[in-house]
Amino acid sequence: MHLGINIPPEELADSKGQPHLRQRKNIFEIVILTARRIPIRPQEQRDTPTIYTDPMRAVVQRVSRAQVTVAAQIEDETVDEITGAITLGLLVLLGVAATDAPADADYLCDKIVGLRIFEDGAGKMNLSVADVGGSILVVSQFTLYGDVRRGKRPSFDAAARPEIANPLYEYFVERVRAAGLRCQTGRFQTTMSVELVNEGPVTILLDSAKIF
Repeated sequence: MHLGINIPPEELADSKGQPHLRQRKNIFEIVILTARRIPIRPQEQRDTPTIYTDPMRAVVQRVSRAQVTVAAQIEDETVDEITGAITLGLLVLLGVAATDAPADADYLCDKIVGLRIFEDGAGKMNLSVADVGGSILVVSQFTLYGDVRRGKRPSFDAAARPEIANPLYEYFVERVRAAGLRCQTGRFQTTMSVELVNEGPVTILLDSAKIF
């Protein structure tokens, strides 16, 4: 793929034709940063406007226990209601972008269910959550799209609106359950308190575009 980066030959190599170490590093950074934002499109489509998309994101933590509570009103009293709780398993913070589709959820579900991040008898990360008889707690987390590149107050423009995010969140949960795993949840579009014990700690970042 041609990235449209024009760099004079004399800046790429020394008098013997060997690439400058510093130039190689800089060029590599330019190519990586540029390639992440340039989609591969057929030649006939390259004169049309480009619409950039954001992948579905997940923060996966290996836990010995985790639970989500929300404030519930019972008569005139506010009490803590546990909406989901697990012991050994995975806590998944799931972020849905405005341009996501069921295929994004399919990819992340398959990847998370099969993650081999639990230790086997030899002490090596070699077992999945299913292998150890664990459960998954899924919590909707739009703040995974917080963008602070232009200031200190995060922007969440890339996050999906509730009417888009909730169906995809529910779809993801259904996919996990269809894989034969016990899956607990938080409560969508509600202020939640999340408690967990991260074992290791082990935390994995995933997204449906394989950037992480």
